[in-house]
Amino acid sequence: MRLQKYIAMCGVASRRKAEEMIEEGRVQINDKIVNEMGIIVDPKKDTVKVDNKIIKKEKKKVYIMLNKPIGYVTTLKDEKGRKIITDLIEGVDERIFPVGRLDADTTGLLLLTNDGDLAYKLTHPSYEVTKRYIAIVEGVPNRFELEKFRNGMIIDRKRTAKASIKIAKKYENESILDIEIHEGRNRQVKKMCEMINHPVKKLKRVAIGELGIGGIEIGNWRHLEEDEVEYLKTL
Repeated sequence: MRLQKYIAMCGVASRRKAEEMIEEGRVQINDKIVNEMGIIVDPKKDTVKVDNKIIKKEKKKVYIMLNKPIGYVTTLKDEKGRKIITDLIEGVDERIFPVGRLDADTTGLLLLTNDGDLAYKLTHPSYEVTKRYIAIVEGVPNRFELEKFRNGMIIDRKRTAKASIKIAKKYENESILDIEIHEGRNRQVKKMCEMINHPVKKLKRVAIGELGIGGIEIGNWRHLEEDEVEYLKTL
């Protein structure tokens, strides 16, 4: 199978993140560094290492839902010494990784798994999986600004896909917005809100598809139920 898929099946990272690892020269096959895409690996014959550690396929698939608190970065290691989201997960022996990212100051629903195929489908734009956010922003968007957000805008030299945005509550100097997107660009919701002149003050992801954060307290997590896993695989 392709090297990036094998890395994902070993629970190291999603396929997209695995591709980044290969490009960065962090992957070895039989003690030789590889940095090209599309290389085929035979798990029965080849020894694959990531960051000089041998990786092997995880036999048990794990699916976790976390209510991420502020201050944690969505990575498995951090050179700056910041708190990482796996610090919150105890009692799980399998190697798991986050599905997509949330900024350090963004809270809410974050999935972690060792199922690379599912992670790929949930994060790749072509599958158009909806992510829902609740944002507290400065001021109150007018009709023109809301339509601009819905129709897409140029961010980082690329137009965003159409999105959904509704005003949930209005106050004198701020408002609460209900936002749905199906892309996962870096800081996308915040950048889109800035483009319509209403910077985000607080941001929380509350759902992926129809799977909501429910009653999980901030900083807590649980394993997904079997029917929830099956639902995610249908998205």
